[in-house]
Order: sequence, then structure tokens, then C-alpha cells
Amino acid sequence: MKFSPPLVRGTLVKRYKRFLADVTLEDGSIVTAHCPNTGAMTGCAEPGYTVYLSESDNPKRKLKYTWELAKTFDDHFIGINTHNANKLVAEALDNKVLDEFSHIDTWKAEVTPPTANSRFDFALTHQAATEYLEVKSVTLRDADKGYFPDAVTQRGAKHCLELARLAQSGIKTSLLFCVQHTAITSVHIAKHIDPNYAQSVKTAADAGVAILAARCTIDEQKIILNQSLPVFL
Repeated sequence: MKFSPPLVRGTLVKRYKRFLADVTLEDGSIVTAHCPNTGAMTGCAEPGYTVYLSESDNPKRKLKYTWELAKTFDDHFIGINTHNANKLVAEALDNKVLDEFSHIDTWKAEVTPPTANSRFDFALTHQAATEYLEVKSVTLRDADKGYFPDAVTQRGAKHCLELARLAQSGIKTSLLFCVQHTAITSVHIAKHIDPNYAQSVKTAADAGVAILAARCTIDEQKIILNQSLPVFL
């Protein structure tokens, strides 16, 4: 996923009210950008971080800028925009860069299976079979370990249990952690943050849901999901 037009560089002043971030641009002006991330963003929103914003020319938008990337003090990139996770996975499916999904013929986004109560990010088809994929964005980092979730998520736990029920009925299902942090080399379930979610992931894995993770290559111009990572439950 390439950023076009090129992103605008600045320095983070602060993130506040969940959806807002003040940024000093290179010309010294301060702008308020939309923060498209509802999580705790622990370690991702430190004042002084170099940040990169996309710019919109839509006159109906309240905020002209959207916060896309951050660069940590140790020069690692973070994908701030959680909405990009599904775009990155869609691109990876199209380009067949993840071995686990290289067999897929077609995909459709935002699908509710006939026997489920939840909508999943992707329905994947191969010949006459359909399988389902749920995607989660990972940015919480401790050294080189990534953790999910970064806050309690009842919705995430519900998705895991729905995937488990589908798997038990014979339908292939997967949970993919999309890692948007270049320092992370493995993914772990954050039991210390949300033990209920951790139990739900274990229930899903025991039922046959494939628990997967993949990391992105990130720089000022693009994000590409292209490297599988180990997951530890």
C-alpha cells in the first residue's frame, strides 16, 4: 500500500480525546489531525515522535489531516491507522504473499456467515469452499514482542467464539494478527490486559481456528504486509 500523495512529516505534540492529535509541521505550524485508532496506543503516541500525516482536499472534512505513521525514538515505524490493516490483508491476498492463503481464488470483505451472528473481515473462497478470516491490528510492543489487545475488547472475544463455533461445524476459519510495528518479531496474547480475550483465543485455537500473525515492512512511502510471524498463546 503506497501513500499517494506523499505523507506530510511532522512532530507529535500530543494525542487527546482518542481521535485527535496535535502535530507540529516542518514549517513550524501546528495542525490538529484525526487519529484513526481507538486503542490505548501504549508506546505509539509519545510526544516528540516523528509522525506522518495524509492530507485530504475534501472541503467537507472537519480535519484536513489523518495520522498514518509514527517513528519511535529508536527509529522503528508504527502504522497508526488501524483501518489500514484490512487494506493490507486484502493486498496480501491479491498478491498471494502469505503462504497460508495462497490457495484462495477470490475474497469478499465484511461478510456475515449464514450460521453466525458476527460479521467477519473476509470470506475467502477456494473452488466451492468458503472460509472466514478475522483481522486484528497489533502495535503494542514490549522489547521485540507484540501484544494484543492493548485494551479490553468484548467484541474481539465474541469474534473468537464465533470463529470457534464455525470451526466446530467444519468451516475453515482463521484469526490473523496484522503487525504494524517494525520492532515486533513475535505476537503474544495480552493475558495481563484482557484475560477473557486470552481465554477466547485459546477456545478458538482448541476448536481448530488457525491463529496467525504477519508483519509489515513500513517506511515513509508505503506499508506492505509480507512476513509471517510466530504467535504464542
